[in-house]
Amino acid sequence: MQNLRQYQVPLQKYMAMMDLQERNERLFYKLLIDNVEELLPVVYTPTVGEACQKYGSIFRRPQGLYISLKEKGKILEVLKNWPEKSIQVIVVTDGERILGLGDLGCQGMGIPVGKLALYSALGGIRPSACLPVTIDVGTNNETLLKDEFYIGLRQKRATGQEYRDLLHEFMCAVKQNYGEKVLVQFEDFANHNAFDLLAKYGTTHLVFNDDIQGTASVVLAGLVAALKLIGGTLAEHTFLFLGAGEAGTGIAELIALEMSKQTKIPVEEARKRIWLVDSKGLIVSSRKESLQHFKKPWAHEHEPINSLLEAVKSIKPTILIGSSGAGKTFTKEVIEAMASFNEKPVILALSNPTSQSECTAEEAYKWSQGRAIFASGSPFDPIEYNGKTYYSGQANNAYIFPGLGLGLIISGAIRVHDDMLLAASEALAKQVTQENYDMGLLYPPFSNIRKISAHIAANVATKAYELGLATRLPRPENLVAYAESCMYSPVYRSFR
Repeated sequence: MQNLRQYQVPLQKYMAMMDLQERNERLFYKLLIDNVEELLPVVYTPTVGEACQKYGSIFRRPQGLYISLKEKGKILEVLKNWPEKSIQVIVVTDGERILGLGDLGCQGMGIPVGKLALYSALGGIRPSACLPVTIDVGTNNETLLKDEFYIGLRQKRATGQEYRDLLHEFMCAVKQNYGEKVLVQFEDFANHNAFDLLAKYGTTHLVFNDDIQGTASVVLAGLVAALKLIGGTLAEHTFLFLGAGEAGTGIAELIALEMSKQTKIPVEEARKRIWLVDSKGLIVSSRKESLQHFKKPWAHEHEPINSLLEAVKSIKPTILIGSSGAGKTFTKEVIEAMASFNEKPVILALSNPTSQSECTAEEAYKWSQGRAIFASGSPFDPIEYNGKTYYSGQANNAYIFPGLGLGLIISGAIRVHDDMLLAASEALAKQVTQENYDMGLLYPPFSNIRKISAHIAANVATKAYELGLATRLPRPENLVAYAESCMYSPVYRSFR
């Protein structure tokens, strides 16, 4: 750690950690587990975003499996070339929408590699059972196509039937080679493909989209925790989203499902408490014909509104959530408006990396006179305002997906059900202590993450058994203890 701390530039720390992972895997995980709060921003967001942008320049050796259009018809053969035969989790991307940075082509490999490092460190999945995959179908990023160090196919992205056929062959090959119980996590696909893939394979494979479902689960946990500070139930609050892509609609749907579960009202009714703003303004009924299919459920009766500020003033939300990927969009006027009709406005600026965050922690606290309850996607340092220190929570998917993956594996689940995501959210919200609330935190500290993951895994596994989706029988009596006993631990064996 002393050597790592000598580096001033986060990217240098990232490269040093990747070198260590290659050289001494056990020490890499030991270091990451023991210093998780310090190293999480290094091996994952925000630093991984810069690493993906410069992946060609810092490339040393392949860290995962690249499958390109040229392997069409031979994907099963390619999978069989991977040295490890017993795979439990695959994280796959096509690099089209990396964080809030856009199309990075096969330089997006940094994301599956980083996610799987967290599956092992935070969720206790054996590193040898993890497989990072990048599907290279080209890139539409002109800068990368001209970059001499770009490591992928130098062509425009394949789309339509050609793209779908390649993905279908990959999904079939995964099931054929690794069986039905391998978890496939879709990561950073563009909106149009992400929803289609989840809908298509959700009924036939064990699949999970972290951008749609993982983000939704972690945000719902934060909102359930926030209710302890602002009072009321979810159904008594009004939600306004900036951003109606994978994250925005995924979070909104899970909130509506939880509302419906709590109040026994239909989901369609629950959705009416939730409003979304996209690049063209508030999503309303009069725009329904031109909307993408995943936005249509959120088109409510209202006169058209073009700006976020006008939407805030008109709808008067109690909770404002940013998932737009556009930085500096929660302006001073927007936050002052939120603070004018809410005693404790809840403001979640979820976009990553830090440069794309809708506002900073300092802005949220300063512009609301220290009344905001704030959490963000990327970490912010504590803020001093009017003699008081404010600590902001980080709505990081790393709270949810490692525990969710562990829960699916220990129960031998064959499908992911929305109720499992709700179970994960509830388990995470229960881990927030009074001490955390007193500091204004909506999430527990990452220092306890393995214990938190074990509780999430137990809750998810319980739900899998209840739904009849678990295949590991008989069911263990104490699922928390069983989850902890299954977790990989990077200790050196004693031979004396």
